[in-house]
Order: sequence, then C-alpha cells, then structure tokens
Amino acid sequence: MNGVIVVDKAKGNTSFDEIRKIRKEYNIKKVGHTGTLDPMATGVLTILVGEATKLSDYLMNHDKEYVATLSLGEKRDTGDSEGKIIETKKVPVLSEKNVKETLKSFEGEISQIPPKYSAIKVNGKKLYEYARSGEEIEIKPRKVNIFEINLIEIKENNITFKVHCSKGTYIRTLCEDIAEKLGTVGYMSSLRRTRVGNFTLDDVGKIISIEETLKNEPEYKLKSKELNKFMNGVKIITNLKDGLVRVYDKDKFIGIGEIKNKELKRKIVV
Repeated sequence: MNGVIVVDKAKGNTSFDEIRKIRKEYNIKKVGHTGTLDPMATGVLTILVGEATKLSDYLMNHDKEYVATLSLGEKRDTGDSEGKIIETKKVPVLSEKNVKETLKSFEGEISQIPPKYSAIKVNGKKLYEYARSGEEIEIKPRKVNIFEINLIEIKENNITFKVHCSKGTYIRTLCEDIAEKLGTVGYMSSLRRTRVGNFTLDDVGKIISIEETLKNEPEYKLKSKELNKFMNGVKIITNLKDGLVRVYDKDKFIGIGEIKNKELKRKIVV
C-alpha cells in the first residue's frame, strides 16, 4: 500500500502513537509523517505509508491551519497548558476591536523565537533536553509567515482564533506574543490543526493515493524511448522547471519524478 492516510490525532497521543496504530492496523513497516503535533493538540496528522514516505520532505513544506485558544493572565514554562506557571499578570479589558486589530498586526512575515520546550536541535541536542536539564542556550529567531489570522471568540480571559501559517510556525510562541501585545501574559490552552496543505479534517480515514496527493503538480508523459530510462533511474533531459512531476506512460500513472537543472530523475515508481 502506498499513499497518505489522514488521521485526527487524539489529545494525549503522540504523533508516533498514531504511526504505531497505522503500522499495526495495516501491517506495514514503512510508515512516516510530515510534521509532529504536540500530545496536547488534536487534528490533522498526515501519515505516509509505503513509497509515499519518499515525499516526506516535500509535504513537510506545506502551509497549515489551526484553531487555537489563548488563555490570558498566566505564563507557563512550556507555553501551553501542560507547563508550570512562571508568571501572572492582570488582564486588561478586552474589546473585540482591539483584539481583532492585535491579531491582524501579526499577519505577514514575522520573527519568532522558538519555545525552549521544542524539538529543534542546537549543537546536536534538542531544545527541550536543554530546558529539562536547566541548561540555558541561545535560541536564534526565525522568520515565518502568518497568511491570515481571524478572531473566533472572546470568552472571559480566553481568545480563540483561526490562523493560516507557514511551516515552522510555533502557535505557542504566537500566543505568548499576542498576549504581550495586549499588555499581559498568556499561554496556549488548546490547539486543533484543521488543515495541512490540501488535507483537511474531511479527509480523515481516507487513504489518498500518491497521484492524488500530488494532483496540483504538473504531468510528464514519457516518450516510448524514455520509459526504460525512467524505470532504471537514468536521467532524462527536459525543459520543465525544477520540482516534482507526476509521470505517465501514455495515460497510466507510473510514479513521481523530480526535475533538477533540466534533468528528470525517478523518485517513486508505483
């Protein structure tokens, strides 16, 4: 079996818990994912099976969409509800107008300092490993894009919003930064991922073929003399731009190719 299985990750489960379940259910060893979700989060997790695991790097670049709740008045060491309270601060009166304007001010390219409780590696060691051992380490800011952010609800000291963002965006950090701009502190109290690239909650439970997964990529129809070259991993000269292509023998889908410097090479054969 080759393709993408979309699951709705349960709260409390790790992404690897979900992989183990898929591996057991379908009795398949070759299983991966395209970006983890924190155990406290729920929502869309795309799991790759079989030859589709070779698309991991490509699919990790997808934009994402989340619904998050920011709880104001407390700051926590992990940036989410599972951490210890390290600071408290009075919450100002929240008007819908001010909250909406504050959220909108984060749209565009912004700089984020990743949370110290994250899996980013510095000098070969994950940030959360430094944090757990009490070791201080310099964390460099990184650029991310917030394409759109909209208010859903204000309820007491909780702000629920929907955000469409680039890969690498930390919603925990975004919550803390929003709280700071509102004149207080806060943490992410809930998170639900509603979309990864073209995959949404409507796709949960489906097994999506490799061809369908890359439906937005261009087609490449092999000439008769190119078929054996492609199947044997021999490069084919082409004028197409760099990127992935869906490869066909006449009208039959046979795999995925990757073009680099005007050369097409086999990536996946199904």
